[in-house]
Amino acid sequence: MRNKKNESSWLMKAYKNSSFLNSSPARIIRIMAEMIEPEVRCVKHGITEMVVFFGSARTLSEKEAIKNLKKAEAEIKKTKKPSSFLTRKYHDARNDLEMSAYYEDARDLSEKLSLYLKKRNKKGNKCVVSTGGGPGIMEAANLGAKKAGTESMGLNISLPMEQQPNPYQTRDLAFEFHYFFVRKFWFVNMAKAVIAFPGGFGTMDEFFELITLTQTGKSRKSIPIILYGKKYWNEIVNFDNLVKWGMISREDLKLFKICSEVDEAFDYLKKKLR
Repeated sequence: MRNKKNESSWLMKAYKNSSFLNSSPARIIRIMAEMIEPEVRCVKHGITEMVVFFGSARTLSEKEAIKNLKKAEAEIKKTKKPSSFLTRKYHDARNDLEMSAYYEDARDLSEKLSLYLKKRNKKGNKCVVSTGGGPGIMEAANLGAKKAGTESMGLNISLPMEQQPNPYQTRDLAFEFHYFFVRKFWFVNMAKAVIAFPGGFGTMDEFFELITLTQTGKSRKSIPIILYGKKYWNEIVNFDNLVKWGMISREDLKLFKICSEVDEAFDYLKKKLR
């Protein structure tokens, strides 16, 4: 007669073997898990679509930016001849305060959109605000949804810096991805609309990949795309020069809309979301 107790001490099922599951040969299994698991949780919550907020993780709230600026000013006043480090710190704090307006706008726009979507949502067919789950603009958008009394998603990703999950995303809708391309798939797959606030490499990567999918017709649905912050985006990307040099057509500029006011963006999205 077989001794099952002794047998279990050295036999292991493959799906319980953590050493195997974290190995290179099992990479496809990990990818499949990240592809399937988010859908299970979304179905549980009746979520079928989302309005995506992209933007910098470094953007501070106005309150935090003012606090940092006051601290930098106090340090400058204490020193007769401020070092280059203190001078740079002061100028960075002033810049952070200017950029904090985008944090406030992202929070307000998210709150207005969440209230609007809340009225339209039906059981088993809900659209909610979604972000990358981290600080900065992402935090602001999740905070706006929470102020509206609605759920919101956070598609977090494990990174060595900056990506600290914000506390405002709905806990059971906070996902943790390892693979960038799977995370991007979920952003596009469920997106009903996308708003890209000022950001760095990550934000530009997400925007340009989405705009490429739209331009080439690889995205089977028409997704309204907003670049929020005319002053910022016109400085960072010279779209007119892309047309001038024949790299894109004039018609391609209609694939997205640049907005600088919360109400302007909200009214545009309301028309598109209908």
